[in-house]
Amino acid sequence: MSEVTELLGAARQGDQEAAGRVFALLYDELKRLARSRLRQHQPITLLDTTALVHESYLRFIGPQGLPVTDRHYFFAYAARVMRSVIVDLARARLAERRGGAARHVPLDTEAANAVAAPGGEDEVVRVHEALEVLAQADPALAQVVEMRYFGGMTEPEIAQAMGSSERTVRRQWEKARLLLAGALSD
Repeated sequence: MSEVTELLGAARQGDQEAAGRVFALLYDELKRLARSRLRQHQPITLLDTTALVHESYLRFIGPQGLPVTDRHYFFAYAARVMRSVIVDLARARLAERRGGAARHVPLDTEAANAVAAPGGEDEVVRVHEALEVLAQADPALAQVVEMRYFGGMTEPEIAQAMGSSERTVRRQWEKARLLLAGALSD
């Protein structure tokens, strides 16, 4: 059994020190994953690679332990957590842009109506919501999308993590892409 697998077992039981050691051992790979995620969402997030990894770490640790059994599940879970961080940031920026808790004052000028906000945050939230609908219909398809799109995992890595063939993963990816494209075009 590898050191990472042993540490994940201990972290799953709530051992915070083991969870910290897993992150230390896999830190460079987590940064690569974060870099991949941020490259897709660069215009909408102020996070840098290190900040995304650290924010994800804060969400990972907790009294319940890490809910993963091996390295591949760890990275699939990391992709889900990073997605959550990015979506939460996008929602916060949307709320801030729309005034948040500020009192709304109507404006009569055409110039105020002509200003359009960039759609980056909207896009991230729409993809997240479409993925949640997909997860209700077919959790396996949603998991493939999370690992591939948000986790940057390859088809062989996804197949190994899910215990299926690469061909199955490829079919699931194509089906999920079609379903998400339909949901996002509405």
